[in-house]
Amino acid sequence: MNDLLRMYELMAVIRRTEKAAYDLFMAGLVKGTTHLASGQEAVAVGASEALRDDDYTFATYRGHHHTIARGATPEACLAELMSKATGLCGGKGGSMHLTYAAGNMLGSYAIVGSHLPMAVGAAWSAQLRGSEQIAVAFFGDGATNIGAFHEALNLAAVWKLPVVFVCENNLYMEYTPIASVTAVANPAADRACAYNLPASIVDGNDVLVVRSAVREAAARARDGGGPTVLEMQTYRHFGHSRTDPATYRPSWEVEEWLSRDPLTIAAAQLSKEDVAAADARAEKVVAEAVEAAKAAPPAEGALTDVWADGSSTWRT
Repeated sequence: MNDLLRMYELMAVIRRTEKAAYDLFMAGLVKGTTHLASGQEAVAVGASEALRDDDYTFATYRGHHHTIARGATPEACLAELMSKATGLCGGKGGSMHLTYAAGNMLGSYAIVGSHLPMAVGAAWSAQLRGSEQIAVAFFGDGATNIGAFHEALNLAAVWKLPVVFVCENNLYMEYTPIASVTAVANPAADRACAYNLPASIVDGNDVLVVRSAVREAAARARDGGGPTVLEMQTYRHFGHSRTDPATYRPSWEVEEWLSRDPLTIAAAQLSKEDVAAADARAEKVVAEAVEAAKAAPPAEGALTDVWADGSSTWRT
């Protein structure tokens, strides 16, 4: 199987897992909210294809695609969303806190921008140990207006740390157009120069373009060249979360971006037979994952080891 076909199939698996998460949520089987990344699969898959297995990745609460791209199974992810014992985090994390330590995917974080300094810390650790690992921080456009973004870039630049900052610019920070509250046109890339960092604006819907950009940035980081800022231009197919119908987005914009679906772009470079076979395999994997997650036992220990209550005395 060639590289592009393999990446297409993984994106197809992620897309179907996201659809399953939506359907399970609507059926009342998913606990808590979900933030779907349908439309943004090429960023996670292309970037992961460019990394070593021991590199570190950090994601936002919209992190299903990053988690599966780093090796987590659809079954474990869906079971986690459903608060099942077989979930990726034993049912303790849910959709917004997926973590896959075996793949060095060190967490999805609900607090906007909070994981950027963590990625810097992981990169510093790699630098001190001389491991030649790198850290990759995925974040949304809204995080560029958070102080942690600027703090992380500054320290990473000063210490020339092996970290790649990947902004998934889907044009909206929750419900607000990023352009309406930001002084520069490209919220991540245009600010990199303030920290003397190289930056690129990347077609985040073309998995091959993403892979190439991350490969270059990763090689630079491993060679001691320091951080890079990559701004991936992409688009989420759904609203911010499952309670958001996204009616604030103009129909022409939605139609334009849907025509640039990352799966469509990749499929156009493959044979119809290969695409059909990959789609069938992805459908089977996710269908089986859904049934296995439904049948899994509930996470009886989900509320254990999460809070040490020493009564009110510890507060005083």
